[in-house]
Amino acid sequence: MEQLEHALIITIFVLVMMMLVDYIEVLTRGRLSLLLKGGYWRQYIISSAIATTPGCLGAFVNVSFYVHGLLSFGAMAGSMIAASGDEAFVMLAMFPRQALILFGILFVLGIICGWIIDRLMPLLRIKPCLVCKLSGLHLEDQGCRTLDWKGIWEHLKKITFVRFLLLSIFLIFFLCLVNGVVAAEESAVERGAIVAVTILALFIILTVSEHYLEEHIWNHIIKKHLWRVFLWSFLALIVVDTGLKHWNLESFAQTHMVWILLIAALVGIIPESGPHLIFVVMFSQGVIPFSVLLTSAIIQDGHGMLPLLSYTPRDAVLIKMINLVIGLTCGLLLYLIGF
Repeated sequence: MEQLEHALIITIFVLVMMMLVDYIEVLTRGRLSLLLKGGYWRQYIISSAIATTPGCLGAFVNVSFYVHGLLSFGAMAGSMIAASGDEAFVMLAMFPRQALILFGILFVLGIICGWIIDRLMPLLRIKPCLVCKLSGLHLEDQGCRTLDWKGIWEHLKKITFVRFLLLSIFLIFFLCLVNGVVAAEESAVERGAIVAVTILALFIILTVSEHYLEEHIWNHIIKKHLWRVFLWSFLALIVVDTGLKHWNLESFAQTHMVWILLIAALVGIIPESGPHLIFVVMFSQGVIPFSVLLTSAIIQDGHGMLPLLSYTPRDAVLIKMINLVIGLTCGLLLYLIGF
């Protein structure tokens, strides 16, 4: 089933990104936190830059940062404005010049809107969720080691059930990737990214201590978070795929452009990479103006919102509603001045 495969790939990405953030945080003894917490503007710029990269991986990284308490609510919302999901690859293929202009606009909007949202939060009485201490550091505990090169052979000689299970899962996933069983229809760039993430996961599992593997990765990230990520992703993909089979927006476009803009905004709420491609194709064929494409791009974020939905549905809904208002405002203003 296609939805099951996509949900598994999303879950693998989220797992590895959470592992990577936690791994670097422990390895650098908290320096990652200092990098992002050096100032709000630094958060806005870094998170928007990460999110602007094509694909959903950048959004997944920012969600990992957010649940680790490394990003403010405004920076998270701004990064979702900057994110374009997998549609970015299609736009680069169909109209690279306009796509790069669009990404530049989204990057700037992500920074500015992130700052504005953080300033308005007290006035709107928005209270984001409490920080999940995913990366609780135990620096005084010598058993909490990450880059443990000398211990790799010992880990394999006296392999525990948890390490054996995780290595087996990622090795099987890797073999499925290289043999085309999984992600066979993805582009070479996307398959390369998935392969790289899988190798990274194997590296982390091999080089961490038993304490780190058990407490940080297994007991917290996997047991407490991963099952929710998978269920939210799988259910959302099924609902979206079923509903979109009955939609036909293209025939409605030419005589109802304002309605198309509104529909693009509403479709942007859907946490899925795919429904928004209709607006990409329509723009490439000159059916809709740039304002409609921008509206869709601001509000939609591909699969990027799915892991945040699994962690804190309230924050995910707030971000979507805020970005819906921003997308409609920017899109309508641009449409009224002729773009």
